[in-house]
Amino acid sequence: MRPEQAAPRTPASPRTPADLPGYADTARIDELRATEYQHLDRDGQVYLDYAGAGVTARAQVRAHHDRLLAGLYGNPHSESPTSAAAGSLVESARQAVLDFFSADPAEYAVIFTPNASGACRLVGEAYPFGPTAPFALTWDNHNSVNGIREYARARGAAVRYVPLSGPELRVAEADLVAVLDAGSGDRRGLFAYPAQSNFSGVQHPLHWVELAHRHGYDVLLDAAAFAATNRLDLRAVRPDFVCLSWYKLFGYPTGVGALLARRDALARLRRPWFAGGTIRAVSVQGDWHRSMDDESAFEDGTLNFLSIPDVEFGLRWLDSIGVDLVHTRVGLLTTWLLDRLTVLRHRTGEPLVRVYGPATGEGRGATVTFNVLRPDGAPVDERLVAREAAAAGFSLRTGCFCNPGAGEGAFGITRQTLRRRLLTQIGTIDEYLDALALPTGGAVRVSFGLASTATDAERFVAFLESSYLDRDGDAGAPLPPRLRC
Repeated sequence: MRPEQAAPRTPASPRTPADLPGYADTARIDELRATEYQHLDRDGQVYLDYAGAGVTARAQVRAHHDRLLAGLYGNPHSESPTSAAAGSLVESARQAVLDFFSADPAEYAVIFTPNASGACRLVGEAYPFGPTAPFALTWDNHNSVNGIREYARARGAAVRYVPLSGPELRVAEADLVAVLDAGSGDRRGLFAYPAQSNFSGVQHPLHWVELAHRHGYDVLLDAAAFAATNRLDLRAVRPDFVCLSWYKLFGYPTGVGALLARRDALARLRRPWFAGGTIRAVSVQGDWHRSMDDESAFEDGTLNFLSIPDVEFGLRWLDSIGVDLVHTRVGLLTTWLLDRLTVLRHRTGEPLVRVYGPATGEGRGATVTFNVLRPDGAPVDERLVAREAAAAGFSLRTGCFCNPGAGEGAFGITRQTLRRRLLTQIGTIDEYLDALALPTGGAVRVSFGLASTATDAERFVAFLESSYLDRDGDAGAPLPPRLRC
């Protein structure tokens, strides 16, 4: 707080998150925070970027250490004892994934990938797009899903986006049906959407999977932001493809994700190349190859066999805590944070923040995205918030979070302002923002997860109040250029 700044005014007697009904029932998370996640509090920092990555428990590190020192593991693409040992652990992890999502192994296959983006790429490059097999997707998608449109267009497929509507940044089901109906004469297509927005936290209905199936579409469900704090039961919801990054569920390991695929849908994919580990036989002079007949046909090269077993431990760890318990805890924290943010006001009467997406905890996940506002209502540059939050020990995210469609919806960017004639002349993101006359280049995102506590939320609100309430100017060193959207 600047010396001349008055103490911030807050509503009388605000409740803490711990005062909310049901919070005491989640006390086990506080116990774990003090034992398995004590490194989060070592330097007085506050971690608020669970949508970017989960955090690692001490038990996970110990399990990895103990396993590597207790055994010897080799490249699984062999018949040696060390290869068999590694292969056995990989297969055990596959089964653990199926168990966690209640997926029938006769119906679903687990393909290990580098991350959720790698899972999306596998589907995009191999899906049989064509003039009668379109690609439909919502505006609200991570760029790893948006990028599939390049594969679709290269094969002559139509790409149809379903827009966001209203301040809550949801998709109107009527708009979705209109897009799916537009391809009613097509043989089959692919529809992709996130179970939970990584931008706004909106949770899009899981019954859309069956809705799209009735319209003849396969469905790619992006569960990367959803699965860490919500139960996904593949007996009840049966998407054809599900993409995941394990570090978003439980922090460790990084560099390992998965594509869960229905076996009948997987059989329709045609990969445009092959690699080591994906083929049963190949000939150079004969110019032919035979792919593997199972999920290994999609696992390029040597799997990360020393880290994949950590996926099984992480799933067992999360399951022992209880996804439903985590869901309850983060829901309470999110509801409290939204309530506090929406009542904070400057002396001018202007709100301190503008929240994008749902203003309550209903139908949303534990991600809250907003811009801080000055007393005159103008946004504080998100880069300044990032810099000052970092200096105060807060880890959060700023920008557009690799989700340009949700950003365009949040900031009111229309098709008319995105004329190709204008944007083809743009070289940098800052030039793009200037061309569109946008007052800011992104937003601030905080997200709760497995080890979040009431203190985390309270400290962040206190930081916003002390740093920005009734503050008129943006002081400090020049801000760096924006590097990505």
